[in-house]
Amino acid sequence: MSRSSPIDLDRPIWTALTTRQAHLGNGDALARRYHSDVAPFAALASETPAAYEALHQLLKPDEQVALLSAEPLVLIDALHPMQIGMLHQMIATHHEGGSIDDRDVIRLGSADTQDMLDLVEKTKPGPFGKRTREMGNYIGIRDQGRLIAMAGERMCIDGYVEISAVCVDDDWRGKGLAGRLMKILHREIVQRDETPFLHVFSSNRSAITLYERLGFEVRRTFHLTRVKQAEPGSAIAG
Repeated sequence: MSRSSPIDLDRPIWTALTTRQAHLGNGDALARRYHSDVAPFAALASETPAAYEALHQLLKPDEQVALLSAEPLVLIDALHPMQIGMLHQMIATHHEGGSIDDRDVIRLGSADTQDMLDLVEKTKPGPFGKRTREMGNYIGIRDQGRLIAMAGERMCIDGYVEISAVCVDDDWRGKGLAGRLMKILHREIVQRDETPFLHVFSSNRSAITLYERLGFEVRRTFHLTRVKQAEPGSAIAG
C-alpha cells in the first residue's frame, strides 16, 4: 500500500473517497460524495463550475452535503451554501507510552448500531448515520448494558486515520472516558503504522485542550460549508 503524503490531508474527503473509502460513496472524476447513510460529506477534484455542476447532479432536491475548503466557496447559481463554521484539523505528533486502561472497553458492530445512534442523538458529537460505523473501527463502554461512551475511525487515507464520534453520556462526563477511548484508538492506529488525525470546531476550546493533552496539534484550519440545491428562481440576477 502506498502511503499518502501530508498534503493529502489538505483534501481528506476527496482523498478518502478516491482511495480507501471509494466503496462508501459515489460520483465521478469531478465530484464525489459519501452515501447519505454513511456520512454527509462531499468533495471536488477542483473548485470549477464543471465540478460544482457534477456535485449538483449527485444531490437530490432535499439533500445537503458538507464540504471542507481553504477559502470560502464561490458556487454556481444552482447550489446554495451555508457556512457552518471553522474546523481545525489536528494531527497526532506524539504518543504516550505505557499501559492504557482498556477495561470494560468493547468493540462495536452492527448489533450496536441503534445504541450508537441513540448516544449520538443525546451527545451531538457530529454527523453519524446508520452506516457510519462501516468507515472504521468503533469502540465503546457500557454500564449495565447501556452504551455510555464511544469513539471510532471515520475518514481513512493511506497512512492517516481520522478519529471521530468521540462522545460520552452526560451522566458519565468528567470521568476520563473520552480520553481512554482516544488513547486506545491512537495506539491501535500507530500499531498499524498510521497517524491519527481529527477535526474539531475552532470554537470548541474544551475539546481542543483535551486533544492537545493527548498529543495532537493544529495542522491547518478549514471552512466547513453546507451545500444544497438552490430553490428554483432563487439566483440573484446580475
